[in-house]
Amino acid sequence: MSAVKAPPLDPIALATRFESAGAKGGFRRELFGEAGGCPLFALTRRAAGPRPRIYLSAGIHGDEPAPILALLSLIESGEFNDRAVWFLCPMLNPAGIARGIRENASGLDLNRDYRHLEAPEIQAHAKWLQSQPNFDLAICVHEDWESSGFYLYELNPDNRPSLASPMMAAAKKACPIDMSPVIEGREAKGGIIRPNANPLEREKWPESIYLQAHHTRLSYTVETPSSLALDIRVATLRAVLSVAIGLTARKS
Repeated sequence: MSAVKAPPLDPIALATRFESAGAKGGFRRELFGEAGGCPLFALTRRAAGPRPRIYLSAGIHGDEPAPILALLSLIESGEFNDRAVWFLCPMLNPAGIARGIRENASGLDLNRDYRHLEAPEIQAHAKWLQSQPNFDLAICVHEDWESSGFYLYELNPDNRPSLASPMMAAAKKACPIDMSPVIEGREAKGGIIRPNANPLEREKWPESIYLQAHHTRLSYTVETPSSLALDIRVATLRAVLSVAIGLTARKS
């Protein structure tokens, strides 16, 4: 089945919905920049006591609506409650979102810019990240216009207890799994890619590599296939994120 792109989302309207849902859920909106007339912002919810710090991002590719809508659905439903300290960056490329394109307004793929920090959006995001504590878990939420099934990347250099298998099991209940032995040019097993992620060996850094280098020792990039209907993609991402969050909160 080939992917059919939906009309672009409205980043201003989405930002308003995120702000409203965040305020109801006890989140603080932290502005860290602007792009295309739309704010660059994070939603944070901090709590006293020992709780895991969880970071989630979406919208770095403007033609991937499901990750944004999945985070919006989760915050509106109260999934991000007091069991964790939350750091959400739900729309990292508002200019791309408004145009329905992968890149930003200048034609840059922002998810390849975290080593050299050339784009204003990524400069602003990195500056905001530098003022945050390290995260116990980070998940970059994506979809893939070329894949026929769900897959994920795991960066776990310290061999901490892996969340990959339960995340895959949750995805399998909602959509097909990409069982290819090679995905995106990397060896995969059962839809799980565990790349050699030495940052010094990469000329262009995606967000996940930057996070590993500076902010977390356990991160995932999750990819749902864009060939599926939007509601299925959103439901798949919701299920995967809910499992990862639940297991992380349980370990704390």
